[in-house]
Amino acid sequence: MSADGVRPLREGFTTGTAAAAAAKAAALFLATWSAPGSVDVPLPGGGRLTVPVARCGAEGSGARAVVIKDAGDDPDVTDGAEIHAFVEQKSGLRDGEIILEGGKGIGRVTLPGLPVPPGQPAINPTPREQIARAVAEALEDSGLGAGARVVIEVPAGEKLAKKTMNARLGILGGISILGTAGIVRPYSHDSWLASIAEALDVARAAGLAEIVLTTGRRSERQWREAAPGTPELGVVQAADFFAEATRLAAEKGFARITWAVFFGKLVKQALGLPNTHAHEADLDFGRVAGWCAEAGIAPKGVERAARVNTARELLDLLRPDPALAALLRLLAGRAASAARGFAGARAPDIAYAVFDLEGGRLL
Repeated sequence: MSADGVRPLREGFTTGTAAAAAAKAAALFLATWSAPGSVDVPLPGGGRLTVPVARCGAEGSGARAVVIKDAGDDPDVTDGAEIHAFVEQKSGLRDGEIILEGGKGIGRVTLPGLPVPPGQPAINPTPREQIARAVAEALEDSGLGAGARVVIEVPAGEKLAKKTMNARLGILGGISILGTAGIVRPYSHDSWLASIAEALDVARAAGLAEIVLTTGRRSERQWREAAPGTPELGVVQAADFFAEATRLAAEKGFARITWAVFFGKLVKQALGLPNTHAHEADLDFGRVAGWCAEAGIAPKGVERAARVNTARELLDLLRPDPALAALLRLLAGRAASAARGFAGARAPDIAYAVFDLEGGRLL
């Protein structure tokens, strides 16, 4: 408990760390015929972590171990999921050589542009290396030598994948095994940013030069209704990551970025807020009121605009004013200017599509 009475957020571990721990536990069982209660695994960024093992035992010619994914206090669809590893020793392999496969619930890559080539299980390079290191440690420490075949599985993976962007990225049949640091830091959103980057990579690999960034499912739906010819891969849900998503799209060489947003997010982006989440983005309505005056909003409306509490209240207030269209163009211009600043030297063209919560298009 901190001095102000707030409990610190609890860290967790990635699916990559969970898979590495399960694989190491299964490998150790082959050597000792004893199920470890926990295992110590290497982390990709350095250091180590002790991970509890839910269960472990013999299976056929090898052993299977299960680790329960713990995301800490970070919201994660895989939190609480069982991560399985089946390990068996194989003749003909060099000492420490690991053959890694994806089984039930692990997605398979079908499109180019991801860190894993098409046709392979969606186990990213960093967790692949982490799993191999963990198993190699177990083989060496136990004196078993030789190499091993490792199959990672997530029994609920296909169901969990429906809550992710995997299908859009061409990852079918299950989840991805991810993790660049091995540790999940609450609300760091590293995994979401990684998903945005992968979606952008897939779009570029498909030859797209333009990308539409939306702040969520509803704004994406509004965009697709307004522009039904947009390629499936041409829209990426960037959530509240205004600065990071814009920077990533610019770095990956897109010639044009269109942000599809609701009015409230437009105001936050116009204010230059790098992250537009409600908990991280206080609205300066005094500044917005100044823009209302600049756009030609009636003086009474400008005065009231400075005192509103929400962007929705502001929009409802200004709907009758004929200068609303001019204000929307001004806000979009300022948001585009902020986006170019986040994009850096390689800033592409920036455009805006603005919607209201009732389903209408404002700009």
